[in-house]
Amino acid sequence: MPSANFKYCTFFIAAILGLFSSLAIAQQNSGLPTIELKTGIYRIQAELADTPKAREVGLMNRTTMPVNSGMLFVFEQKAGHCFWMNNTKIPLSIAFIADDGKIVNVDEMQSETTTNHCPQAPIRFALEMNKRWFSERVIVPGMIIQGLPRK
Repeated sequence: MPSANFKYCTFFIAAILGLFSSLAIAQQNSGLPTIELKTGIYRIQAELADTPKAREVGLMNRTTMPVNSGMLFVFEQKAGHCFWMNNTKIPLSIAFIADDGKIVNVDEMQSETTTNHCPQAPIRFALEMNKRWFSERVIVPGMIIQGLPRK
């Protein structure tokens, strides 16, 4: 039977590990506002990149992202807004979204590349998620993303 000191030591180590894990998550949190989106049966917690600076930084230098989390890029004008992955450490999928919430196209993006990924039509919204998030859930062009901000 373990001693009381062993139990307390184990608890203390677990508490310290929990604290470090919380600090790692906090370091990756950008401080951007979040919004809840929905597509089909899936709920998404998305950080809002709705300023030039937030859009420029995006998900750069992050090493992980929770499964149903992402980043929603919001632009003032509809256009062919293209994306690349320079300084982005994790591979991502991107859905280009029309004003009515319909997904125009989805693209897979490899980390640390400068390949352009562009919408097939002018858009104001783009949603980045972990790589293959959309394909693994059979979320395809024509489906609706609900909860987009109205500007």
